[in-house]
Amino acid sequence: MRVAYWAPRVARGEWGGRMSGEGTGSVVKDIRARRFVLFDLDGTVTDTLDGIVRTARSVLRDYGLPEERLVDAPKLVGPPFPQAFSMVFGLSEEDAREVTRRYRDIYDNLGPAAWPAFQGIGQLARDLRAAGRVVATASSKRQAMVGHCLADNGLDDAFDLVVGRVSDGGETKAQTIARALDALGAEPSQAVMVGDRYFDVDGARANDVPCVGVTYGHTAPRSELEQAGAVAIAGSVDELRRILLG
Repeated sequence: MRVAYWAPRVARGEWGGRMSGEGTGSVVKDIRARRFVLFDLDGTVTDTLDGIVRTARSVLRDYGLPEERLVDAPKLVGPPFPQAFSMVFGLSEEDAREVTRRYRDIYDNLGPAAWPAFQGIGQLARDLRAAGRVVATASSKRQAMVGHCLADNGLDDAFDLVVGRVSDGGETKAQTIARALDALGAEPSQAVMVGDRYFDVDGARANDVPCVGVTYGHTAPRSELEQAGAVAIAGSVDELRRILLG
């Protein structure tokens, strides 16, 4: 499949004043020149959509939500918990915390089958490191769970740094990305984000970092990433490899 590139924001120089220039070649050249590569987890490194949705639907159903409302459960992939339950289903903070507690009681015990890595993503991370790049996660999932998911997939050695949420407070994706950059000692002009939802694109842009969107996790339509301003969009891990490495 052809890799599609979307560069209006880069062409306007919105990534910390650094312009990628005109044309898809310039966009890719800029991405490949960035030493630090930050990955979201759900829908980007691990295929968690089914496990998240099934667990959330079960908990929300037991909590009293009608079946017709549960169609929105896939929208929970992306925003952090417990806030996601308020964003998607309008739950109060108290209800969202309780639903999250019940959700985690189930989800945390599902096992590796609920968070398999996308085929080829581990090798891509290792090849990026072999090429001199620094690879990290910047996820809204709890940091301990991010590490757990990577370990279950044998990817402990594929990432230089694991960054996820350290509490259920109000940390935004932009703040998570900022923490990752700070921990890495990376300037925005040296980094690129990879993610599957507009939260990733918006959070990266707030840090003057471009974001490569991915659709192979089926967590959001391509249009969401386009409209958010992803500088490139990959429909498969192979396409992502060509964008990041060539």
